[in-house]
Amino acid sequence: MSTENSVVAITGGGTGIGAAVARDYAGEGAEVVVLGRRREPLDKVAAGTGAHVITCDASERDDAERAVAEIIGRFGRLDVVVANAGGHGLSSVTETGDEEWELALRSNLSSAFVFCRAALPSLVETGGRVVVVSSLAGLFAGPNVAGYTVAKHALIGLTRSMARDYGPRGVRANAVCPGWVRTPMADGEMDQFAAAAGFDGGHDEAYRRVTAEVPLRRAAEPGEIASVIRFLASPESSYITGAVLVADGGAHAVDLPTLAFERAGM
Repeated sequence: MSTENSVVAITGGGTGIGAAVARDYAGEGAEVVVLGRRREPLDKVAAGTGAHVITCDASERDDAERAVAEIIGRFGRLDVVVANAGGHGLSSVTETGDEEWELALRSNLSSAFVFCRAALPSLVETGGRVVVVSSLAGLFAGPNVAGYTVAKHALIGLTRSMARDYGPRGVRANAVCPGWVRTPMADGEMDQFAAAAGFDGGHDEAYRRVTAEVPLRRAAEPGEIASVIRFLASPESSYITGAVLVADGGAHAVDLPTLAFERAGM
């Protein structure tokens, strides 16, 4: 899946999956650009990978256009966009205020839309690839995550729209839907889960409990999702576009109404 000499831009590149993607691509000899709003985590990734850092808000048009112009000015091309920025929107509909709703859409959906809109003219020139990081929440609804769920569903629509509209111009666009991944954001959710469930077993115990019904019985490591992303942007996936690749340890294959039977030993 060699991507040597490709220029890869990763939004939300400072932590979690984004940082793992940066490490993966850097190890393959790609020119990596990590983007995000906070400089410190981006610098840490750059120190370990040699990535170029651009501080920006991918959901803001001026920031996105400035970032793409900087990439083109430095490297002369752009081959891959990994739209990974996200978060927020962790409450039910009636508990979600206007500000939180807007933040959920801006963080997850607008960040991908606005940055891809700025990058697509350059991707058309190179026959580039887009990988959008959605979530299992883009296919199903968890409890009390209305804004996040809506935005992650919409990212799949965005991916398919780009695949249809820009496929004739040589650009491929695909989405990844991870399940639980051991990232700083998920660690925070594990803390909340442990507090609500009334146990003190640390993150390992929390992840064990939330993946107890997942066929592989564990959460993913960020590098495992990074490998999926790199595949979708590699020559090995050259006839795949508009696809949604689920990487959730098999969670989506579980028939929920039969869990009671399994628990009963049947």
